[in-house]
Amino acid sequence: MFPPEPTQTVTRDVLTPSQLGAMTRDLLEGNFPLVWVEGELCNVSRPASGHIYLTLKDARAQLRCALFKPKSQRLTFRPVDGMQVLVRGRLTLYEARGDLQLLLDHIEPAGEGALRRAFEELKSRLAAEGLFAAERKRGLPRHIQRLGVITSPSGAAVRDVLSVLGRRFPLLAVDVLPVPVQGAAAAASIVATLRAASASGRYDVLLLTRGGGSLEDLWSFNDEALVRAIVASTVPVVSAVGHEIDFTLADFAADLRAATPSAAAELLVPDRVELQSLLRAQRHRLLTSIARKQQSLSQRLDNASLRLHALNPRQRLLRGDERLRDLHRRLGLQLRNPMLRRIERLHELSARIALRHPRAMLARAQTDTNANGIELRTAMIERIARSRVQSQALARALNAVSPLATLERGYAILLDPANGRVLRTAAAINSGQAVDALLVDGTRRLRADD
Repeated sequence: MFPPEPTQTVTRDVLTPSQLGAMTRDLLEGNFPLVWVEGELCNVSRPASGHIYLTLKDARAQLRCALFKPKSQRLTFRPVDGMQVLVRGRLTLYEARGDLQLLLDHIEPAGEGALRRAFEELKSRLAAEGLFAAERKRGLPRHIQRLGVITSPSGAAVRDVLSVLGRRFPLLAVDVLPVPVQGAAAAASIVATLRAASASGRYDVLLLTRGGGSLEDLWSFNDEALVRAIVASTVPVVSAVGHEIDFTLADFAADLRAATPSAAAELLVPDRVELQSLLRAQRHRLLTSIARKQQSLSQRLDNASLRLHALNPRQRLLRGDERLRDLHRRLGLQLRNPMLRRIERLHELSARIALRHPRAMLARAQTDTNANGIELRTAMIERIARSRVQSQALARALNAVSPLATLERGYAILLDPANGRVLRTAAAINSGQAVDALLVDGTRRLRADD
């Protein structure tokens, strides 16, 4: 008997179904990009969660798909069984059942597929020419006076635009330029109207607008000629085509794109209430500035009037007269005060003599007092006479230099009426010039003559 051969140990990598499913899912998601798939819908369901679950099939195979709630709410149509659609999504594995699944981020009717491809191709070509570049787009005027609205005259878009404009800024002049916005002839009509409005020079801004719809409904606004007409326009063009999620080539070419027609109207004009509030604030600031300016000018006028009054020759003469009277008063006081002091000295001496010689020397004291009194009175009279002579001499000197004395002797002072200055020479007076003659009793207007 041969001995048994030794048993070889084999190591096995054993996976669970969930591990294998995760590996398969990672492999699919890592190696497959976003894919476009066209097929027929079946088993469409939309539970309370808001997600959409469906199966996409053709004659030989089917593929489970899911469109989750945030994106399903943006659909513009209702998917139903039997509908031919074009979807875009990411391939993955639903591990719970081991099913291959396509997670969708976009779905559209299959009829739009060719249009979508044509849209993307034309968009890429025009973008390469720089027609959609942000640096070539123009800003809107600050204040629009006349607006041209290129749209269907019977659509909801024009009603929304006119309603918002009338509420926010009724002073704006608006012209509705009617065009068809859907159909075979729509694109050519829109282009012709846009070119004519641009060449007219009548409008500050042109608004190109219509309501929402499918890609096929909005196809007139994806026309290449329309894009080039928008770029060549001499005035800014605003595009508001469809809803917020709708984009056309006209939106990319326009100087400004608005999400909806109503939003475009709000962007074009200011709010009347805000504008009125701003005007009231500006008016208050203007009136306050004017009041401060008036007060400042009034103060300057008062100061100038006071200076002019002070420089008036009549006022200068009155001040001179007041000064002369003050000198007379002071001179009188200077003459009177020494005499009063001597009289007081006399009384003082008399009192002292009476106290020193009560009886015996009374007669001689009276005799001496009388003699001293006569001598004092004589000296006082002489002093008063000298003071009177000096006062009269000062008065004559003052009168000699006083302007009033000059006028009393028949002279006149000639003044310039324009500025009140004294005219001292004949060369300062022109022939025919008006002058004011200041006389002793008033002023007379004269005219110089050769």
